[in-house]
Amino acid sequence: MVFKKVLVPVVGTEVDDESMKLACRLAKKEKGKVWAVHVVAIKRALPLDAEITSESHRAEDILDSVEVIGEEDCQVETDVVQAREIGPAIIDEAVERGIDLILMGIKYKRSFGEFSLGNVVPYVLKNAPCPVILYQQ
Repeated sequence: MVFKKVLVPVVGTEVDDESMKLACRLAKKEKGKVWAVHVVAIKRALPLDAEITSESHRAEDILDSVEVIGEEDCQVETDVVQAREIGPAIIDEAVERGIDLILMGIKYKRSFGEFSLGNVVPYVLKNAPCPVILYQQ
């Protein structure tokens, strides 16, 4: 498989670093590009274009740290997206950019004593227009 365009949703955990390294290795083989995106969830009570300063600064810090990791190995672009729901925003980014692969890093988490993927990962797996790789730390 050829992965010239790889999308990596980042959330600010240590798994983001490893996800970016893996995405760069996959994209580098084909002289491709990696897009790191951080989705800021906006509450329904606020307008979608509301400026939330604390979240914006946090998002920029997250993207700056993963951009440094990626630039050593491959071409990286970063973007902050504001949306009501994270899953649909990731899918919209993938469709809009013609992405070949979505690579999501996930942490092992438990919900009621059992392993849980949460809400975002199943949504992306169900609706992705391209292959999805899950990297569990």
